[in-house]
Amino acid sequence: MSLLDKLQWRYATKKFDATKKIPADKLEELLADVRLAPSSLGLQHYRIVVVSNPEVRAKLREAAYGQSQITDASHLIVFAAETNIDETYVQKRIDEVVNTRQTSYESVEGYKQMMLGAVSRLSDEQRLIWAQKQAYIALGILTAAASELGIDNCPMEGFSAEQFDEILGLKEKGLTASVIATIGYRADDDPYSAYAKVRKEESELFIHI
Repeated sequence: MSLLDKLQWRYATKKFDATKKIPADKLEELLADVRLAPSSLGLQHYRIVVVSNPEVRAKLREAAYGQSQITDASHLIVFAAETNIDETYVQKRIDEVVNTRQTSYESVEGYKQMMLGAVSRLSDEQRLIWAQKQAYIALGILTAAASELGIDNCPMEGFSAEQFDEILGLKEKGLTASVIATIGYRADDDPYSAYAKVRKEESELFIHI
């Protein structure tokens, strides 16, 4: 099946089969795909929390208005934006570039100054919005990659970020929950799986200039 076929197959799964778990190798492949998501300046302005612990997910369900996907899906994925994107954060990225590409700090000094300039021009609020936007890009990769692997998924914004941060201890890590997704396998009796997919017509959606 093509990616187009897979995306036609996927839907925002409302009812997961709680007895079906994603095999470890498939989960590892999915996370490897998401790790390669693009981000502005390559800074990867977020961390990704993979929650499988049932006790923790029960608490998170209460912080997500009781939505059953939180506890019934195989795993809950929390995209948490970095709240401290500063010179130290940029330097860590530079260290990674130098070590991975086996190059010198001098050769990437221009890149470093460009990143520092971009960061310094933003207020704390703007940096957080910037980071959250990058997290959504990673969410898009997860949605497509999961579909390619035959894994059902449901992106979700209906939750209390403040409560998620508290339950998961994110604030202490310099993070805040931005968007979440549940992944697993649909229940046979989920009525949403039979609904026709509704999207704008191509002529209404795409503007060719």
